[in-house]
Amino acid sequence: MNADIIRLWPEPLAQIDDDSLLATYEFPEGPWLRMNFVSSIDGAATRDGRSGGLGGDGDGRLFELLRRQADVILVGGGTVRTEGYGAMRLANDAVAWRRDHGMEEQPVLALVSGSLDLDPKSDVFTEAPVRPIIYTVSTAPAERREALSAVADIVPAGTEHLDPWLVREDLAARGLVHIHSEGGPSLFGSFIVAGAVDEICLTVAATLEAGDARRIANSAQALPTGMRIAAVLKCEDELFLRCMHTATDI
Repeated sequence: MNADIIRLWPEPLAQIDDDSLLATYEFPEGPWLRMNFVSSIDGAATRDGRSGGLGGDGDGRLFELLRRQADVILVGGGTVRTEGYGAMRLANDAVAWRRDHGMEEQPVLALVSGSLDLDPKSDVFTEAPVRPIIYTVSTAPAERREALSAVADIVPAGTEHLDPWLVREDLAARGLVHIHSEGGPSLFGSFIVAGAVDEICLTVAATLEAGDARRIANSAQALPTGMRIAAVLKCEDELFLRCMHTATDI
């Protein structure tokens, strides 16, 4: 397949190169949390249980570029298991780009897990180029906390329920202000309800799925949150939307 991406709005641009894509999605100064998701036209967040089945070549290209800009990649523990995450290690060209832009060579991987149902022997930890962070609740099982503390920093961010703002505040205190989150739906939902999402980058896959797949955001509560479109791009039949909270500007 062809992974050429064109920008439709603002300022249409045909066959946009990587530098122009990165400029289109540039983080603003200061703390910022971006969510990145793919969805079918009818709202399915997964195919056969995984989001990776929905995205095409254009989505894959953009997925890798968006990671390049981030200080930290934030992801839920369930998503790590379901999507088969390995060590968070960027390719050499991304490392060179980060070095040229005064960034650390690799982003930090931060996981969110109230249960700490994570394998400390997983490549996510044992092959990580930078020590990961795990945000959890103070009531998480002590034996799992002890096992994982050998391979990651364990940070309580709530008692029984994780507080998204405590996560953001701790990351900012570590100098990790540009947060790129890859979900999943429960994490996204909790951050929406907390008012902690600045931006979403959404790939709309040209497919109808039906079935019982989840939406990209799930929570027990609802909090309607106004967003504005900042950019629209396209690759073949995939559509890419960059949307920001209406209270923010760059």
